[in-house]
Parts: sequence; structure tokens; C-alpha cells
Amino acid sequence: MSTEEHPLLGKWRITSMELWDAEFIDLLGPGYIQFNMDGHGEFAIGAVQGGLDCYFGSHSIHFSWEGSDEMDHACGDGDAELEEDGTITGDIRFRLGDEPSFAARRW
Repeated sequence: MSTEEHPLLGKWRITSMELWDAEFIDLLGPGYIQFNMDGHGEFAIGAVQGGLDCYFGSHSIHFSWEGSDEMDHACGDGDAELEEDGTITGDIRFRLGDEPSFAARRW
């Protein structure tokens, strides 16, 4: 499968997270994660924003990220996997910190 056909490409609306409620997810705007054909992407959840460097599996993406958490430097890694119902689930891990799981639907 080419990167251009990968099923996780595009923007996904984060609908729930293990550690944070909907009010926090959408604190500064709708929470989302986006995977681009060029192997990059971005996400925004609450006061956390990051740029992604993606590694594509057949129905999953693993990524490292770097950005900010309330204007302090933050980084980590994560993954996302396509579910049978067309949603994705995954984790966004903070280096030496939280490892919240998430669920998202195509936006």
C-alpha cells in the first residue's frame, strides 16, 4: 500500500480520552489529530499541541511528536490504529509522563 492510500490519512476529531474529559479535550478548540501523506502531522488536545513524525504500518501509524504543553516544551511518541467501525484508537505518550489513550472519528 502506498502512503497516498493509507486509511488513516487525514484529520480525525478526538471524541474521548482515558485521562481527560471533553471539556479539557476542547479547551482551546476542537481536539484533533491529523496524519499527512508526507509523513508528518499534528495534534491539539486541551493546552497540548504537537507536530508529528509518522511511520506507517498497513492499518496503523506510529509517531514521535514534539510541541508544547501549556507553553512548556513537551515531546513523546504514540500510535493510532484503524478499527473495524472506521474509527481510530491509540495513545499519545508524553516523555517521562502520562500515556493517555484516545478514540477519534474522521472529521
